[in-house]
Amino acid sequence: MYDFTYSKPACLADAVAALTADDEARALAGGMTYIPVLKQRLAKPSAVVDLADLGLAGITVTATTVTIGAMTRHEAVAKSAEVRQAIPALAALAGGIGDEAVRHRGTIGGSLANNDPAACYPSAVLALGATITTNKRSIAADDYFQGMFSTALEQGELIVSVTFPIPQKAGYEKFKNPASRYAIVGAFVAQFANGARVAVTGASQGGVFRHEGMEKALSANFSADATIGVATSADNMNGDIHASAEYRAHLVGVITKRAVAKA
Repeated sequence: MYDFTYSKPACLADAVAALTADDEARALAGGMTYIPVLKQRLAKPSAVVDLADLGLAGITVTATTVTIGAMTRHEAVAKSAEVRQAIPALAALAGGIGDEAVRHRGTIGGSLANNDPAACYPSAVLALGATITTNKRSIAADDYFQGMFSTALEQGELIVSVTFPIPQKAGYEKFKNPASRYAIVGAFVAQFANGARVAVTGASQGGVFRHEGMEKALSANFSADATIGVATSADNMNGDIHASAEYRAHLVGVITKRAVAKA
């Protein structure tokens, strides 16, 4: 690692002040991505601001929403009886992130701030039409994701919580990398009174995206069979040692169908 200063503020205002005062300062949530980045000297922050003591963990469930604090660990979401009751697919998604060590340290806020193109949480946030609340404002999921590793967050802006509307039905499925358990392709589907939403992760060069063709088909008929024949172009798909662009495009249909069946 390169040298940097380390602080662990006790309140949100102090954390924001530390990050705003220095353009090269970076926030640390669970550290599951950023600590390896620092160890490999792929980043050179002047300061690291640890968010662990800000009191941003916790889950609140109402009749219509599930709100999760930014520093809530994946394991807490996966094991929450209230989340399992309200949005079972969200709890199942959290329980399938990484391995046990990652789930006990990684946080929903850290995942969303990083916006890895193969991460699981972005697909749930986008498919459920969640709202990301920061220290400055509320951001709709459709406006939050700006591309691979890119979000609407500004310097000094921290995620405080994420609020998910409770759908009529929802399901998540991923074709995972056996080593990292990141999604080679993942699909989160959700049915609401006004139609279906489908978000795909791991597949596109632009990161998580809504699949309009699948949404149209599932809004008309929310069944696994409705996804058959819905085309996914390979033009903007990722291609790497794990899967070609064409294979990922094919997997989108397969995985979406499985997610609907789970829902």
